Parts: sequence; C-alpha cells; structure tokens
Amino acid sequence: MPEVPPSAAESLLARAREEGRARLRVYIGAAPGVGKSYKMLEDAHELKRQGLDVVIGMIEAHGRADTLARIGDLEQIPLREIGYRGVTLKEVDVDAIKARRPQVVVVDELAHTNAPGSGHEKRYQDVLELLDAGINVITAVNIQHLESLNDAIASTTGVRVRETIPDWVLKRADEVVNVDVSVETLRARLRQGKIYEPAKVEQALSNFFRKGNLTALRELALRQLASDQAGKAQAYRTREGLDQPVIPDKVMVAMASRGSARTLLRVGSRIAGRLASDWFAVYVETPREEPGRIKPQDHVALTDNIRFAEQLGAKVVKLKGSRVADLLVDFAKREAITHVIFGQSARSRWDLAMRGSIVDRFLRDVRDATVQIVPVRDDPASDEDAGSG
Repeated sequence: MPEVPPSAAESLLARAREEGRARLRVYIGAAPGVGKSYKMLEDAHELKRQGLDVVIGMIEAHGRADTLARIGDLEQIPLREIGYRGVTLKEVDVDAIKARRPQVVVVDELAHTNAPGSGHEKRYQDVLELLDAGINVITAVNIQHLESLNDAIASTTGVRVRETIPDWVLKRADEVVNVDVSVETLRARLRQGKIYEPAKVEQALSNFFRKGNLTALRELALRQLASDQAGKAQAYRTREGLDQPVIPDKVMVAMASRGSARTLLRVGSRIAGRLASDWFAVYVETPREEPGRIKPQDHVALTDNIRFAEQLGAKVVKLKGSRVADLLVDFAKREAITHVIFGQSARSRWDLAMRGSIVDRFLRDVRDATVQIVPVRDDPASDEDAGSG
C-alpha cells in the first residue's frame, strides 16, 4: 500500500519534537471567510487527540456558528481586559498563556493592532514573545495584510488595509498553509451570512468581494505560498549541502531624506522576499540635512521612513556627503547589489533631472544590477490608510 502522507497536525507535532525551538504555523487566505479559523481549530483538536497540551489564546469567530461550535472542549485562556476611553477592550493575555505554559496555543488575527496599554502594539509581537518562551503557535492572516503588498492591494481593490504585518514575520514561520476556496464558494458564503452580518452583504459583494478582486487576491495568496516554499526549499538545500552555494541577490532601496518612502520600501520588501534575500534601505545625509540643519518636516519624514524600513526587515544604511550619486554607486558596487529601486515623482523638472542623473549613473556604472523606477505620488496622504479589508 502507498504511504499515507502525515496530516498538518502530525507534521507540526513531529517537527516540534525534533527541534528545540518553538514552531510557528501561519494559515494564510485570500480574504475573510475562506475558513482559516475553522482549519486552525480542526488541527488544534487533532493535536490534542495526539496527546499535546493545546489551548486557545484567541479565536476570532466573528459570530460564525460553525467556527464557534468547532471550539468544542478546547481550553480557552481568558482574554486580558483593558479599559480605553470608557470602553473595555479584550486582548490576548500573553502573561497568562506563559504562566499556563501549554505546548501549543492558537492565536487568531495575526495582523491585529492591540489596544493602547497592551504589552505590545501588534499581535504578531505577542506571538513572537510566546515563541521566545518556547510555546508553539498556530495563527492566521489574510494576504492583504502583508505590508509589502499594501500598495498592490489598494490599487487592485480600492481599499487601503490599515492593519499589516512586516513580511519578515511570515519568513519566521516554519510552515505556511494556504486555506483556499473558489471565488464563487466565497461569494456564496457571503450571501448566506457566514462572513458578515446581512446588512453588510450587498456592499461587500459590490466592493471588496467583487469577483475580480477575489481572483486577484487568490492569485496573490497562491504566489506567496509558492514563494515561501521556494525560499524554504532553497534554505534547506543550502543547509544540507545539497547544491552548490550561489551568490545571493541583494536588493537596495534608494531612500530620500525627505518625503514618504513607503511605496519604495514595500516594493523592496516584496522583491527581497521573492528572492529570499537580505536588503538595504540607503539614504544620503547631505550637509544641509545634518542634525541641526535639516528641516523639521524632513526630519520627521526621515525618522518615519527609517522606522518603517526596519519594521519591514531592511538594513538601514546612512551615507554622508554631498555627492549623492557617487555615494550610492560606490555602496552598490561594494555590496554587490543586484536590484536597485528608485522613486520617480513629478515634483519638478529640476528634481526629475537630479533623480534621472543618479539613475543614469547606475545604468552606466553598475552594469550587473537591475534598476527599477517606481512611480510615487508627492502627496504625503497617499501612504495613509484609507480603510480596512
């Protein structure tokens, strides 16, 4: 008889026992309602049947009866109550989970932003703390919550997702499981009231849950899974000595000291993730941008860009000098950069000429690098969130 492949639950169990560190499994889907929470609970029950100590740290059922029923006899750690502006909010109680010390904990909604007063700003940071404490975590996220895809999702769906996670969090996952259903099945679930309450159904069908949107999101989820699998396979082959080491690709985002660079940084993060590569966010501090001389608004923008780049997993590099093109070209050569990303705005002819001269230098002097020009809008509000998915 052919060998029966292990279930997802058995896989997690076996690998958790084989390795010393806690493991992270992420269920990813194209949109709300594909069944991520339900699948997590199914696997949690399977782990419990196999003898593991499994608890629920947070499950977001959104009132869905089948999901609530699937909780069954799984132990639930009470949520932490936090008072905020006269309202009591409930968040994952990380300390209580660590004190209980289960072998596996289910923590839903990885991209969630915690209430003010929580131990961490984001739930993914709660998950990282639990992993550091030696507790295996099962969690879930939708593809539109990946930060590097934020601009692509906004242009595709017309919705700017507010809550995101850096792509490196997904890279930390030991396993990524795609929970997929057809577009028609998902829209049928929506019509049946299994995703949103009836009053929101028609609006959702006409907006985020349009067929074109769901098809594009589903494709992104499948591509993300393929990219994740390819990266992990390459890492395994290298670790086991199964192939010859190759010169790794290196990505560099040329980040100005003024204005928002979020669009460029998202592109850099996405390319680096596709190549399973480290990447750099590089800016040049010219004499007029030194501390004490830089304009206050430019200092704020630069600080925000640096923080955002670090959140996405970039290595931020500051170069100092007045010859911007020379410094960037020298850095790219020294680090053997293979992909360079510049922003192209429509601010002024002079600005375009200056940016163009740097690009021309790269095309002439850094022949082994792919140069990508990314259109960016000058309006600072263009990178602000405009709604959630």
